[in-house]
Amino acid sequence: MSEKESSLNFIEEIISNDLESKKYESIITRFPPEPNGYLHLGHASSICLNFGLTKTFPGSTNLRFDDTNPTTEETEYVESIKKDIQWLGFEWKNEFYASDYFDTLYDYAVKLIHNNYAYVCDLTSDEIANQKGNHTTPGVNSPYRNRSIEENLSLFEAMKNGKFEDGTKTLRAKIDMSHPNLLMRDPIIYRIKHAHHHRTGNKWCIYPMYDFAHGQSDSIENITHSICTMEFIPHRELYDWLIEKLEIYPSKQYEFARRNINYTVTSKRKLLQLVNEKFVEGWDDPRMPTISGMRRRGYTPWSIREFCKRIGIGKRENMVDVGLLEFCVREDLNKISKRVMAVLEPIKLTIENYPEGQEEFLTTENNPENPEEGTRNIPFSKTLWIEREDFAEFPEKKWFRLALGAMVRLKSAYIIECTDFKKDNDGNVIEVIAKYFPDSKSGSDTSGLKAKGVIHWVSAAHAKTAQINLYDRLFRVEDPSQEEGDFKDFINPNSLTVIQNAYIEPELAHAKIGDYFQFLRKGYFVLDKNSSIDTPIFNLTVGLKDNWK
Repeated sequence: MSEKESSLNFIEEIISNDLESKKYESIITRFPPEPNGYLHLGHASSICLNFGLTKTFPGSTNLRFDDTNPTTEETEYVESIKKDIQWLGFEWKNEFYASDYFDTLYDYAVKLIHNNYAYVCDLTSDEIANQKGNHTTPGVNSPYRNRSIEENLSLFEAMKNGKFEDGTKTLRAKIDMSHPNLLMRDPIIYRIKHAHHHRTGNKWCIYPMYDFAHGQSDSIENITHSICTMEFIPHRELYDWLIEKLEIYPSKQYEFARRNINYTVTSKRKLLQLVNEKFVEGWDDPRMPTISGMRRRGYTPWSIREFCKRIGIGKRENMVDVGLLEFCVREDLNKISKRVMAVLEPIKLTIENYPEGQEEFLTTENNPENPEEGTRNIPFSKTLWIEREDFAEFPEKKWFRLALGAMVRLKSAYIIECTDFKKDNDGNVIEVIAKYFPDSKSGSDTSGLKAKGVIHWVSAAHAKTAQINLYDRLFRVEDPSQEEGDFKDFINPNSLTVIQNAYIEPELAHAKIGDYFQFLRKGYFVLDKNSSIDTPIFNLTVGLKDNWK
């Protein structure tokens, strides 16, 4: 076995064998989201798998919207899904909708009735559930199961023509009410739903169930490898049964395990609750595990693709440490982010021996990881802003920042020594006084002095103000879905900290959406979409420290 073959996941092995045996000349996969919410990390894994397969092997991938439930689906979600896939770096060959096939699916249902494989049932959903039985008890046949083919055809047409109210009738496949797979016990394949559809309007008042629309849509598109998550294993038997009875193209379903991420939830229902109940700003809130939320927070397409690659494809569900995702984005941002200075909790620093009214521009690298990014000039003056945490009135051992008599280097500037400080009436330090050594300038230091610490700063005369949003994990427990009680009870109250008046260097006043920055000693940040010229807003993507093992 070659090194390439030994590194294939089990789905890639199946495809490789299918192509080698000439079962297919090329493959067709599909990504079939329901447009009832925004895509999240779980979808990203499926996107990378389906689109990635047809980058590895000859073939193409369709984007198909599973829009068979008109009450929950919106065009807004369709557009967001397309944007997210393209942002991740993938393109689909064809854009399809299950609603494209409503006429064909109706004809398929009629064919099943004609062949005595389906019947119209008057039982309510609760009655159907009560008659289904369980794994040790067979189900009970519906009293409507033996309706004649002619009556079923007439009733089904009447359902289509809007003659019946919601819930009064369904179309069920006629299989076996004692089947060991409960999903094969005469499943519902059509239901009545008088609702406006985002694409077909009011043309239809009956809609196919997922299990009916999915496999048949795959077949219509000649999908060779229909890839689902593990919960669809019980559905595969029905998938194959319907294709067999309809005598249509034999698409095949394969399943892989979900990868759950700790400290978050990826259930669309739960994410919708967070949005509707205002626990977050919206679907693209930077704390959300949605692709749009991660994009707004500053995650890169490469980092999400790399994360999906690293967690891999398997047959067993497991919990993935969100620290791995943070590792991936930190690895990418380190390569592409411009290094800048911002002071989040400022205290004034006055350099007593720096000439009054003088200013100079110091050269610094934009990104030491990539010299091609060049350099820029940053203004320096007598009065600076530094971080409050960089001064200690009573320093601990091995303190390498400012304190009385201590020396530090100002990043890309000079070495300074603290000579004094001032307090307000409440005893809070409000100003640090220091002297600088003119011959210690970075890049041309002849002072012979050694400073163990380096701190960042911003010139007070040139600084701009900004709002800084510091994000932490949305939940304070590893698996909120498994905790007793409402999952929302475990939301982290400190998931967002807003700093209203941070000071940033002038360079950041020209930041654009899509620019990536490393605030020196603080973390990686991006400009938020709600920024204005007067009030730029920067979102923390991830801190500098890597806690993932």
